[in-house]
Amino acid sequence: MILAAGVSFAAVVGHSQAGQVQTGSVQAAGAQGVSAAQIAEMQTKLADWPQLEHYRAANAALAPAAEGEDRVVFYGASMTEGWGRNGGTFFPGKPYVNRGISGQTTAQMVVRFRQDVIDLHPKAVLILAGTNDVAGNTGPTTPEMTEENWQSMAELAKANGIRVIFASITPSTDIPWRRGLHPAEKIRTLNAWLKEYCAAHSLTYLDYYSALTNADGGMKDELTIDGVHANLKGYALMAPLAQAAIDKALAN
Repeated sequence: MILAAGVSFAAVVGHSQAGQVQTGSVQAAGAQGVSAAQIAEMQTKLADWPQLEHYRAANAALAPAAEGEDRVVFYGASMTEGWGRNGGTFFPGKPYVNRGISGQTTAQMVVRFRQDVIDLHPKAVLILAGTNDVAGNTGPTTPEMTEENWQSMAELAKANGIRVIFASITPSTDIPWRRGLHPAEKIRTLNAWLKEYCAAHSLTYLDYYSALTNADGGMKDELTIDGVHANLKGYALMAPLAQAAIDKALAN
């Protein structure tokens, strides 16, 4: 495998499937003009494909949930991790824990689910994932693969007494780091499956999509920084929807 100049880590992991890239491939990347810093970043990420180290220290430092505390883990990728960074604040005064990691796919999220969700003993988990599957961040991913990973996370949560909230994939007509994939219809199809799955398994479905989308299936210009990620206005619109879904899940 030879990498072109400027190749992303996602492309490397995608071809490796499980992050098993040979040393010669990394050397080839250097020969093609990828910087030493980029190579070092790739090697670091490949050594910890699910990024278990990302929140290890934060998890260790997190105090146990107080008696009667409605702890909720927000679990996802950049849309989750960016909450409070791209705009606004992350639910001030609420016992909510952010465990988003930018760029992650549902496959990576399944691997770290025990560490970053179950072991934190929340009452509920709010899962937002799927855009990076559509983008192929960890290699070609079929809709069935995404659906199976969603099911795995739901089953793990339910087996541990954690209520499950699934958020719809947020809208996009183009993915900046993987141009030309035309994701809008794929996202709509996955969301339709997820909504039906939630209804069939008594899970809470959180519909961000309808509030954020425009007529073309993309995110409304005034709500996004790049067509994929929300801005201050976007998060302000999402926050009450998330809170309503949390209230519903905890009441059941």
